[in-house]
Amino acid sequence: MQEFVFFIEGTVKKPLTIDPTVWIFDERKVDLETYFEEERITEDAEELYTKAISAQWDKEILEGSSPPSPQSNGNKIKYNKQELTNGSFAMPLRPFLNNCEPLEGVSKAEIITTTESIMIDYSVAVEALVGFSAKGKPLREDGPVHLYFGDGSNKETPIRNIKKVILHK
Repeated sequence: MQEFVFFIEGTVKKPLTIDPTVWIFDERKVDLETYFEEERITEDAEELYTKAISAQWDKEILEGSSPPSPQSNGNKIKYNKQELTNGSFAMPLRPFLNNCEPLEGVSKAEIITTTESIMIDYSVAVEALVGFSAKGKPLREDGPVHLYFGDGSNKETPIRNIKKVILHK
C-alpha cells in the first residue's frame, strides 16, 4: 500500500511529516487550472496582515464594533462543492518550508521521488507549488504530491511521486 504522506527534513530545526489529503479545505490552496495564467501581485504576509488590521480598525472607528451573534462562533468556511469535486489544486510550498525552520545557510532542496533524486536551488523550492488533487481526486497513482516550479516552466511535466524534500547547505 502506498504511503500518502511526504516529508521535509535535512538541515532544519523541525522535520515535518505532511498529509496532503487534508488540504482540500485549506484557504491557501490554488487552482492549478488557472494559477499560471493569472497575474499575481506578491505582498508579504506581514504587509497583508497590517492592511487587514488597519481596515478593521478604521471600520470600528467609523461604524463602531458589534459583538458576534450567539449563533455564530466566528468561523466562516465557504466553498463550492462542485469546484472541490472537479478541481485540480496545489499548495504553496513556502509555508511548510518556513515551518520546518531551515538552518542558516540552506541553499539546496533535494526532491526524492520513488525513482530519482533531483537537486534544485532552495530559492526555487520556496516559490514552488505542490499539487495534491487532479480533477477532484487525490494523486493516488503518482503522488502523494507533484512539484510545480513557481514560474510554471514544468506545468505540463511536474515532478511526480515525491516522497521527501531534503534541505541542504
